[in-house]
Amino acid sequence: MNTKWMLTALVASMMALSACGPQAFVKGQYDDVDRENNLNDQWSETDMQKAVHDLVGSALNSASISQAKKMPVVMVTNLQNKTSEHIDTQSIMDMVRVELMKSGRVGFIDKEAREDISNEYDYQNSGKVSQETKKGPGGQIGADYIINGRLDSIVQEVGKDKSVYYKLTMNMTNLKTSMIVWSDQKQIRKTYKKKTIGL
Repeated sequence: MNTKWMLTALVASMMALSACGPQAFVKGQYDDVDRENNLNDQWSETDMQKAVHDLVGSALNSASISQAKKMPVVMVTNLQNKTSEHIDTQSIMDMVRVELMKSGRVGFIDKEAREDISNEYDYQNSGKVSQETKKGPGGQIGADYIINGRLDSIVQEVGKDKSVYYKLTMNMTNLKTSMIVWSDQKQIRKTYKKKTIGL
């Protein structure tokens, strides 16, 4: 009788332990990237999409772009992250560049490709490339403007309530005069309520 009771207790214990073990997401499906994502209280792709959409629209309406007699050439540089979160700011600036380019009203200089371009010049001038097709320094187009920015946040918690505020500020600076010719910001605030999670 004791053996039977011990066996039952052992099986029950094993089942309890397996239920408390690590969980894994084993079934997935594709989702609409434009559907609002508010799964947690951190910066999300929805925040990025909303902020970039509004700021790009504002930049395109600025006099430096909308009234330009020739297509402005722009270089996207850095976005400072002044929040307490680890946020991929390069992804934000990439989206800014892509959305501006899709407008067909702005040309871009690729800052990240400069070293690769320099290395390719060296290779093409090594004698391995025909004179008719090789490229060299001196023919690049200089940027007219640079776009950079800063992401700030304020987090407030009172009791079970939490508020997360983001402010994304962007500037476009004239490289010749160093004057800021456009600046705008997008503010986002999200609120959350803490709930007790049962076992």
